[in-house]
Amino acid sequence: MNKTINTMKSKNSEFKNNNIKNMTKKYVLITALLFFTFLAQAQDKKAKDLLDQVTAKVKSYDSIIIDFKYSLNNAKENINQDSKGNVTMKGNQYVLNFMGITKIFDGNKTYTIVPEDEEITISKVNEKDDNAITPSKMLTFFNTGYRYSMDILQDIKGRKIQYIKLIPTSGKDQRKEVLLGIDVQTKHIYNLIETGKKGTKTTLTVNSFKTNQPLSKNQFTFTQSKYPNYYINKLD
Repeated sequence: MNKTINTMKSKNSEFKNNNIKNMTKKYVLITALLFFTFLAQAQDKKAKDLLDQVTAKVKSYDSIIIDFKYSLNNAKENINQDSKGNVTMKGNQYVLNFMGITKIFDGNKTYTIVPEDEEITISKVNEKDDNAITPSKMLTFFNTGYRYSMDILQDIKGRKIQYIKLIPTSGKDQRKEVLLGIDVQTKHIYNLIETGKKGTKTTLTVNSFKTNQPLSKNQFTFTQSKYPNYYINKLD
């Protein structure tokens, strides 16, 4: 009889110990999940704070002039192309020179000038359209449509560049991720690295970033008389 009672006590004790162990494991797991959730939220907040600083800095300038390098790479397709360009911006107006083409936006219409074809395309742009891509928006594109988190901090030629990883929230987006490099001191964008779902990687690197430079009053004015032999293609 005593042996049976002792056996029952032993099993009850083992059962309680197992319960305690299971509860302890669950507690540790929950604590770990809460910790990592808190850490992720803290990183997201830190990333958002830095992005907000970049946006505020861009909006504080009267004008911006950027010289940049653009690289396109796809190992599978054996593609490796480099191009240079520059853009001058003031408010929503801009002049963009890239790959032999000039685009002028005067605040109402876009003039795309292609010297190789001696052709100029004129079209209206609705600046209120969220899908309308302009150089000024490219400096603040990250504010909507992405999940973001802090990534690596790199020392590049004596500059501290903090990378933020941006993941598109739309499943239709052909980009897998975007890495945005930000100069920690100036809060200017240093580079932008986009990785496509099919392996294509594009990199835009800012070579120079000038602000509040004196601009001509006709900086963003299209003058048709400069292109006497060009074909004018009006879309609107």
